[in-house]
Order: sequence, then structure tokens, then C-alpha cells
Amino acid sequence: MDEVGLLVTYITDDGFLKFSKVGGIQTKVLLGRTVKIGKVVGVIGVKPIHLLDSDKKTDIPETDELYIDIGTDCKEDAEKLVSIGDPVTFDSAYFEFGQDKIKSKAIDDRLGCAMMLKMIKEPLTYDAVFTFVVQEEIGCRGAGVAANRVQPDYAIVLESTTASDIAGVENEKRVCLLGDGPVVTFMDKATVYSKKLYDRAFSLAKTNHIPIQTKTVVAGGNDAGVIHKSGIGVKTIAVSVPCRYLHSPSCVIDKNDAEKMYELTKLIFEDFANDCLD
Repeated sequence: MDEVGLLVTYITDDGFLKFSKVGGIQTKVLLGRTVKIGKVVGVIGVKPIHLLDSDKKTDIPETDELYIDIGTDCKEDAEKLVSIGDPVTFDSAYFEFGQDKIKSKAIDDRLGCAMMLKMIKEPLTYDAVFTFVVQEEIGCRGAGVAANRVQPDYAIVLESTTASDIAGVENEKRVCLLGDGPVVTFMDKATVYSKKLYDRAFSLAKTNHIPIQTKTVVAGGNDAGVIHKSGIGVKTIAVSVPCRYLHSPSCVIDKNDAEKMYELTKLIFEDFANDCLD
């Protein structure tokens, strides 16, 4: 349930904050962004183009060249508001736009959290443990601890995954598409998924008229990478919503994909409970 972000590492004498990235963030998405350190609002600043040498104007600055301006004039005033080690998050508004599109930060992976919160309210006829795990973005650490404690028979990872159906990207490199339904992956950089579970998910989707797709590029990873290796092994599947601009303040998904992802996840849950795969 964590999100990519920043961490305050130093406070300068003139009241600016230096920081490190937490998780996979491209430096170029940080420039000029509004952020929050708790309730304190700041702006990520960088040397203006007017002061750059001509050969540097098209360069993307390094992270250590950036700083957060929280409006203080000295270190003493800044230290009254923030401390070294404080987490920094994007200050980004949620809104809906276009044809059923949703824009927000941290859709990866608050969408999965939202689905579990809804599913918890459903009348389930089987045992299920819903885990809201931490530190996925820096090594899937919480998932490993949770899996070893719960020792599940099956695990479903609810995720957001990279959709590159944008201008300038060739069809075979688009990974997955907004509007084409939830994504069930056969392989990513952390997991080779069970072919039996993969095929069963597609069969359930087809039988119930749910659009479904897979990734066309082996990329990324998620909590499944540690869950499936926990204990003596766990049968694991990942169900994802396609998401543009992942790990940025402006993630974009299609609302219909999210709804179909929920429907498919419920069917997979029930299938696991009925133990149809053994």
C-alpha cells in the first residue's frame, strides 16, 4: 500500500531541503512539482533555465541538484517544520476526465487497497486474509513477512501495471492497453507465474464475458516475487489494472478496467476456495 516518494536527507543553511528518492522515480517527473512533508507544502526547485549554460539547457538535472522549497529563509525555521528522515509525498489531486479516465497519484497500488476494502465487505464463504503490505516499492519487504506469517494456500496480488499505449510507442512495446480489461501476467522480472493459474484466469474471464489481456513485454515486478517463494511455496497470481504514467504524480487508468478487475478477482477467489485446480 506504499507509494513511491522522497525522504528528507539534509536541511541547508538557507532553509531548503535536500532529499533522496524512495522507489523507482524518474528525476524528470520531479521538476517543479508540489509536494507535502506531513502537512507542510513545498515545491521542488531547480536552477532556472535563464541561469544555465547553453549546453546544459536540455539536460535533466541529477537528484542532488534539486531541492524542496518550503518557504523558510533559514535552517532554524525549516527545522521547526520538518526533520531529517521525514517522508515526502506528491501533492496531486484526484479527478476524472475524458472517457471514463481517472487521474491520481499512488494508483499503484492504492487501487488494490480499495478493491480489498470493498471485498472485505462481501459475504465470503471461505477463509481469506487481506494483507495491506508495506515497502513494496523498495523490495517487496512487507509481503515476504506477511506470507511467511499467514502461510496461504493461494495468493492473489492486486496491482497496477505499466501501460504504454501512448504516442510514440510501437504496438509491440505498449505492454498493455487502457480499456482492454484487467491484466493477468505470465511472467515479469520477479516471477514466472503458474501456467495453470494463468490459463484458469483467462478461462474464467472468457466464460463470464470479462475482457482480459496480458503483458506483451516482460517488465516490472510486484509482491508476487516474494510471496510465491515463501514457506514451501505458494500458488500465486497477479491481477492488475493497466496504468499510464506509473510512478508519477499523475497516474491514469480507465474506470471500466478497474471494475472488470474487481469482477475477475472475485471469480478467482471463488475458484481458489472451491479448490478447482487440484
